[in-house]
Amino acid sequence: MKKVLKEVAAYCGVELSTTSHAEKFISTLGALLGILSVSVVSIWSLDGPGVAIVLASMGASAVLLFVVPHAALSQPWPLLGGHLVSAVIGVSCQRLFPEHIWTAALAVALAITAMQYLRCVHPPGGATALAAVVGGAEIHSLGYGYVYYPVLLNLLSILAIALLFNSLFFWRRYPAYLTRRKHSAVAAPTDRQLELTQEDFEAAMQKLDTFIDVTTEELIELLELATRHAELHQLHPSSVQSGSCYSNGKLGRLWSVRQVIDENSTPGTRRKDEVIYKTLAGVGAYDTGICEREAFRQWARFEVVLRDGRWVKSEDKQSWLSGQQ
Repeated sequence: MKKVLKEVAAYCGVELSTTSHAEKFISTLGALLGILSVSVVSIWSLDGPGVAIVLASMGASAVLLFVVPHAALSQPWPLLGGHLVSAVIGVSCQRLFPEHIWTAALAVALAITAMQYLRCVHPPGGATALAAVVGGAEIHSLGYGYVYYPVLLNLLSILAIALLFNSLFFWRRYPAYLTRRKHSAVAAPTDRQLELTQEDFEAAMQKLDTFIDVTTEELIELLELATRHAELHQLHPSSVQSGSCYSNGKLGRLWSVRQVIDENSTPGTRRKDEVIYKTLAGVGAYDTGICEREAFRQWARFEVVLRDGRWVKSEDKQSWLSGQQ
């Protein structure tokens, strides 16, 4: 019977929470303060049933800001951009196509599309677009003023609470960029003799003591795919070219991307064969330096390019991707 229940739970996506009771209480308190602030703003700017409709999307945002403050969907740009863009689209659809049964669906669909292209996906934003259509005469009468009040005022209110409240706890820095966890010394890859196991991932997630919107199985699968991808590439580039960008192939805080901005490879000169580089991302970002070409080549693992805001290996990976299908 236990096996059957376990299978049913897995099929339904039931996950065991790895957070402590204290962390759950902190999330609850943060959400309480956040919604209290937006309630005051909404009641001040609206009367009647419109308040409840507007608060619904803010309640969903509170879950993200105070339960998963480090998640990508919880960051300030997704929060602000997701709601504001959706509000504009919702009002526009209502004004262009009033009283149509498909107007609400169109507003939500267009809001989702816009959020994806603007990189501000925030699920509660869909509710903000929907409220602009189905909110009734009180909301409709605001026109585009709906974007400013109560939506923008609510956003500024709950964002301020999230920034202040999460800053009280060193492990809940918000935005996620400010997160500074204390890590134990990381062994160099060549010194590691043990293979990561399922139990290691479970222990690591337990130690984080924060809600992570990903399962252990997904993390393991991601690591396996990354490992297989890395095995297909040489350790160091055969040459170093001016203007090209290179990664040291490290993980986490050891990772770095450098661009060669100048070089001296003229035969017969008294100067050494050196390169001048600038660190574009990772540890030492924006620093410049100079070193011998061979030293730089040994530092570099592979050439990279910036695509869609992410650093990826420059060579074509179509053959690798087709191998996963």
